[in-house]
Amino acid sequence: VNGRCRAYGVQLTASFVVAARREPSLAISNSAGQLHPMPLIALRGATTVTADDEALLADATREVLRALLERNALQPSQVVSAFFTCTSDLTAAYPAQAARDMGWQRIPMLCAADLPVRGALPRCIRVLLHVNAAADAAAPRHAYLRDAASLRGDLEDGLS
Repeated sequence: VNGRCRAYGVQLTASFVVAARREPSLAISNSAGQLHPMPLIALRGATTVTADDEALLADATREVLRALLERNALQPSQVVSAFFTCTSDLTAAYPAQAARDMGWQRIPMLCAADLPVRGALPRCIRVLLHVNAAADAAAPRHAYLRDAASLRGDLEDGLS
């Protein structure tokens, strides 16, 4: 699939070139015709809050987003999209608003409710980020913070 990006004036070529991690890549062709592979990776994160409070939700959301970017040496410009979920006991704010307040104005985001599963971790905010990473990027490092670290016992300190 080929197309021209109006915003940046570059030719985009979607290819299914297999990168080192055997993932499809998006390649950007510059004016010299050089292709730069950019694997799309998914990062998972979660955190909890002590109460259903707008400020607490915003702080926790910013904390998990910053952790994901820092742990993966990413810039906000590399984020393709963000999908947030919250448990049904969190209704004070949308996590996406906290991301917008961080400057994520042009990133598509969606918020949804978690499935109401008995025994689920209460007051939990989860995020799935899709990001463009360098072709030689290290393995993804997820971020499960606060009480959400219990969701992924297979990860040391919320890291993978």
